Amino acid sequence: MTRIAFALEPELERRLLADAIEHGHRVVARTTSWRELLAGLVESAPEVVIAGAGARTFDGALLAACDASGIRVIAIADDDRERAAARAAGLLEVLGPETDWSVLEPVVVGATVLLLDPPARGRGEVVAVWGPNGAPGRTTVAVNLAAELAARGRRVALVDADPYGGAVAQALGLLDETPGFAAACRLVGLGALDRSELDRLAQPCRTGGAEFSVYSGLIGPSRWPELGGERVAAAVAAIAAEAEVVVIDTGFSLERDEELMSDQFAPRRNAATFAALEAADRVLAVGLADPLGIGRLLRGCAELAELVDPAELDVLVNRVRQRALGVDAYAQVRSTLQRLGGIERAWLLPHDGRAADAAILRARALRDAAPRSPLATAIREYTAERFPEPDARPRAVRGMRAFDRVRSRAPHYA
Repeated sequence: MTRIAFALEPELERRLLADAIEHGHRVVARTTSWRELLAGLVESAPEVVIAGAGARTFDGALLAACDASGIRVIAIADDDRERAAARAAGLLEVLGPETDWSVLEPVVVGATVLLLDPPARGRGEVVAVWGPNGAPGRTTVAVNLAAELAARGRRVALVDADPYGGAVAQALGLLDETPGFAAACRLVGLGALDRSELDRLAQPCRTGGAEFSVYSGLIGPSRWPELGGERVAAAVAAIAAEAEVVVIDTGFSLERDEELMSDQFAPRRNAATFAALEAADRVLAVGLADPLGIGRLLRGCAELAELVDPAELDVLVNRVRQRALGVDAYAQVRSTLQRLGGIERAWLLPHDGRAADAAILRARALRDAAPRSPLATAIREYTAERFPEPDARPRAVRGMRAFDRVRSRAPHYA
């Protein structure tokens, strides 16, 4: 026989009370308020408290008093928000709303220990795609990298964490009025971001028979305070616990001047970008293949070197074309990067306006809009080289990839 105190809503209490008595337990207190139960805790002296996880029937003060008296507390949560709140308060034993006494009985008598979470599956790889101002194609690379990884059988999440206004949803033809990543950050602040909430906030995107999850960006740039640094880091970690690869489209600015403001506790607009870069296992720096774009890319890479390990940095130069750089544009880009930035290896993406326009027109990834185009081929080959299959053997790096050659013939689109 166990002395039990109830702090439950009337309907739930009616469902459990008769079965508790039938199993030989003694109900020493019945209340619908945690405050009433706390006030009479010493007098009723229960061995187990069964409480609803809502704000009316459960509070951290009740849990602390029970812990001090050696009283076990079992909570019944109506939804994931209540479950998360109870766990955040330190409660270890939380059950779902459909729980009946057949489930409660072994927990009450101590015959069963609740397993709160499934065994950890490990953290997925986090890839941040960064580029300087000037529209170098950061979103294009992020979207198509996610699509190629999904097509290779990886479980992928694409996150739009640009504090200056996201473009991922528009690029894929998805609704941009859904909460997305900003809502995930808000739920982190409430301690309520769990798997079910992540599933609810993610928008599925199908590409070439595969599917990946998209967490859309800010609806408007004025809402950037929602992407706080700590919240972004925690939300990315939660998403990485569910996905094999997380691709993050970041902001462009790496300025820290805002930290010199007199208010040290004010939000920082670029904090989301820094948090994404710090969480990344690999950073892709994307720049334009023209004199201005190369200059911005080199300055950005110098700043990135202070934030990330150079071994984790891949440099991608977009829209390589002879009209802007002259004869042998690919060799000129490589020579400039090596001579001025000490960058020994870079991946060069060809200028392919027809493929990019087709993707924009259809609001799809390149593998759907123009799968055989030079740009789609270049991104596919980069993905295959830098994100090989887990059981694939490493292959020697060739001096010139297929996408490094200038194609003289017009591209063919499937």
